[in-house]
Amino acid sequence: MLVNLSSVLSEQHKTIKEDVLPDLKEFRKEGADYPIQIDTPLHLEISHLKNRELLIRGHVELILKAPCDRCLKETEVPLAIEIDKHVNLDDKDAVTTDELDEANYIDGYELDVDKLLYNEILIGWPMKILCCEDCKGVCSVCGQNLNEGTCDCEDTSLDPRMSVIRDLFNNFKEV
Repeated sequence: MLVNLSSVLSEQHKTIKEDVLPDLKEFRKEGADYPIQIDTPLHLEISHLKNRELLIRGHVELILKAPCDRCLKETEVPLAIEIDKHVNLDDKDAVTTDELDEANYIDGYELDVDKLLYNEILIGWPMKILCCEDCKGVCSVCGQNLNEGTCDCEDTSLDPRMSVIRDLFNNFKEV
């Protein structure tokens, strides 16, 4: 979805407010696709500050579907995206990463809402996705989801941090 910025840039201190429904239907990260469900439209407010400087603000709530990091069960990940960007369109020789970011979603007099939203989802992506706080994960031997039930596998794996203590017991074992 493209938003035309020419009307905002034509007058100083002009503001446009739009509710747009992005075309972004999935989020791609590290070779995986995560479907996006957008419940509300993206509320955009674009203000012309001075010269060719813009202030872009927005808010949207969306839900992504992603696998749980422990048990791989499909989980809904709610994200509340807050956008607050100060953009200088004249500064094309900037070397800071914040200003180079605009080249990604502003082309001429058009704002690409999907690219802007993609960048904000990437920034707001959670470090760990869990289906529930006390997710038990899967059995390392048979792959059974331990949230749904137990398995008959023996837990032969020992904590590697305890190997020093295990060696002490083995070395001083009475015969």
